[in-house]
Amino acid sequence: MTNRFPQARTTGERRPWRPHAIAAAATLMALIAALPADAAARHTRSSRAAEAVAPREAGEPVMAIVSLKSQRVTIYDADGWILRAPVSSGMHGRETPAGVFSVIQKDKDHHSNLYDDAFMPDMLRITWSGIALHGGPLPGHAASHGCVRMPYGFADRLFPAAKVGMRVIVAPTDVTPVDITDPVLFSPKPDAEAHAKALATTAEEAAKAADAARLAAAMATREAARASAEVRKLERLKARADTQFAAADRAAAAATADDAKARTELAKQKAAAAVADLQTQLAAATADAKPKLDAVASAREAATAAETKHADAAKAAREAAPARISVFISRKKQRLYVRRGFEPILDVPVTIRDPDQPIGTHVFTAVARTDSGFRWTAVSIDGAGGAESSAKAALDRITIPPDVLDRIASSAAVRSSLIISDEGLSPETGKGTEFVAVLSDQPQGGLAMRHHAPARVRYARERNNLDADNGYAAAPRGYYYPQQRSFFGGWSTW
Repeated sequence: MTNRFPQARTTGERRPWRPHAIAAAATLMALIAALPADAAARHTRSSRAAEAVAPREAGEPVMAIVSLKSQRVTIYDADGWILRAPVSSGMHGRETPAGVFSVIQKDKDHHSNLYDDAFMPDMLRITWSGIALHGGPLPGHAASHGCVRMPYGFADRLFPAAKVGMRVIVAPTDVTPVDITDPVLFSPKPDAEAHAKALATTAEEAAKAADAARLAAAMATREAARASAEVRKLERLKARADTQFAAADRAAAAATADDAKARTELAKQKAAAAVADLQTQLAAATADAKPKLDAVASAREAATAAETKHADAAKAAREAAPARISVFISRKKQRLYVRRGFEPILDVPVTIRDPDQPIGTHVFTAVARTDSGFRWTAVSIDGAGGAESSAKAALDRITIPPDVLDRIASSAAVRSSLIISDEGLSPETGKGTEFVAVLSDQPQGGLAMRHHAPARVRYARERNNLDADNGYAAAPRGYYYPQQRSFFGGWSTW
């Protein structure tokens, strides 16, 4: 069997241990050593046995599902599970929140700067407030401060394969993806690829035209500048010749002797000829400069128009290019939101039948292309009823306007998704994230215990601020539930 995931290196090979990490490791080893020999052996065997690799070649990971009940993470590609391992989620009071997330940042050698510089290798962040999947010790039960600890070797193997944007589902129980089909699950239009290529070609041509227009405007500006300089030079020379002629005229008028009159008269004639010659040159230069000066204005207008046309064509090409489209439908808010990658692009009302009745939380993922569109899977997080029947029942209650569905489908690519939930968008949904939905009926201590910071500084600071989830002693910095502004205001057109 060929496996695309690299073999895990030892922690010592990957990075140096810090003093507190060495002390924690020593404490852990001492605790294991203190167990009876058969108990320690069972602990080692069970930890190793719980990790598994599918007996086939692995594709790119599409999603990770963390089961809080079983304390296990399973990684899926388009064809099923590829990796499994035990985990340690948040302890009582600091529970890992159940819900829908995605990887928003990766850091191979992350250290927490909130909790004693705790080492958190192979970190896959899923919220800016500090929840992540990372390597760490596994005591066999929930013990972290909110993150999901994975075995060190497993985290090392997963890290290079997991991409930013990979879906992460944290479920209270054991759930698995099931294949599903439904008209609500959008598919790319048959001519979408050809249309995208045509728009890309138009954008390239518009870019070339804009470059040519900028060059023409620059050349017209240089030509006008040279013509203007020539006019100014001739104006200076004529002014000097006029001065010389005036002086010669005064000298001729003042001359009394015949020889002086003849000499000054000759000088006056030469000065007059010089003035006349320069006047002719100035008139010609002025006439030559006028169309060049007029050409500058028209060339700049043409360049501006070409730039606008290029910008419009480039925008149309970007929007038509296949991309990961995420759709979130909230029963609580009765709204449909769309993000292209991490950017919000649509926010419209949606019709949900029996809006007062629970609908559950369901994640539908386009895992592969088919001849007719996409192959979809569904994960129902609430676990009520069969996964497929529960998901289909949720889809049956949704009515998406045809024009909105067309917009969504026009550029959707593999790994696009549709999320239906009773919940509204979590405040964790914001700049640099996909949709985040947290189950309100499940403990959220791992979010609640994050330290509050002003919104204007939290995004920049929290890119490095995670809790100490390696088991080192630390006290919380405060109690809050993150309040992050919505990024959907004003995004009403695609």
